[in-house]
Formats: sequence, C-alpha cells, structure tokens
Amino acid sequence: MKLYAARHGETIWNAQNRICGRTDVELTEKGIQQAKILAAAVEKCPVDVILSSPLKRARDTSQIVAEHNRIPVLVEDRLTEQDYGIYEGVDGKNPAFLENKRQFAYRYPQGESMMLAACRVYGLLDQIKERYKGRNVLVISHGGVCRIIRTYFMDMTNEEFFRYTLGNGKIEEYEWPEYPGRAGEECRKP
Repeated sequence: MKLYAARHGETIWNAQNRICGRTDVELTEKGIQQAKILAAAVEKCPVDVILSSPLKRARDTSQIVAEHNRIPVLVEDRLTEQDYGIYEGVDGKNPAFLENKRQFAYRYPQGESMMLAACRVYGLLDQIKERYKGRNVLVISHGGVCRIIRTYFMDMTNEEFFRYTLGNGKIEEYEWPEYPGRAGEECRKP
C-alpha cells in the first residue's frame, strides 16, 4: 500500500511568490501544463483513488490527472491548505511571515498554527491507512500540506521542515510502514 502526495500546478500567486493559503486562485497556463505532466507521471504510479483538496487549484489539477488516468476523485476538506491569516497574499519573503513560519505551535494571526494543520492532516492519513488498506491513494493538495505529509513518514529537523518545498505539479511516493518514520521517494518523471 502506497500513498502518493502531489502538489497542485502553479497559480499566479505562486509565480509572484505570494503566500497562498485558503484564497481560491486558479491555475496559470504553466500550472495546467504542470498538471498534464503530473497526469503522465501518475501513469507509472498504480493509483486506485485520488483525494483532492477542495480549493480550485487542487481540484483542477486533480481533474486533469483523473481524466487522463481514469481514476475517481473524492474531495477531502482536511487537505485544504493551512490558514495563513493576515499573511494571505503577502510576499513569501516577508520577514514577519518567515519568523511566524518557524513557530510551529504559534497561530498565524487570524489563521491556524502548523500544529493545528498537522492535527487534521495526520488524522486524515491515519484514516486513509485504514479505509484504503491494500490500495494506493494519491492526494493532491498544497505546499504546506505536502510538508506535513512528509513529516508523517519521516523525521525532519525544524530547519529541514522550514525549508522543505514540494514543487508545483511534483509527486512523492511513500510506503505505509507499521509506524510513521520512513522517507518518501519522488516518483520518476515519464
């Protein structure tokens, strides 16, 4: 049983390096092309079902992958990106945002903490492991959620966690161990 974790294609806010949590922005043309490349990569990953974040950028990416591979898609609210509160839409190099990002238990003002986001994502992963036993699942979500998923399968230092980013339209493969702690591997491109 495997879990594949993928990030949606590029949005205009990704291209502008703006913080994009819960704002529902669309894919760029490049993002659509990244989703098509992801769809081709998924051909090599035996996926039984796709779980998608409800945000449009992830749903659109999921739909492209699903149609190409004839895989069913289910929308899963717990895959929604972290709520970055007052930092929504600001430059990703904003010093106050970056300092807040290093404080995992601190809520973004008017948003949620990394620990709260991890709580909902870990709960979902535990449920996927039980509900889809013996099947391979692809989740298509967001950079912050993919970062959390990685920590479910492998230990990371705070600095590694802070710096880790899964690129737009990229996918990683994880094996379900008896307990969390095994590293993921990126799926090979076609």
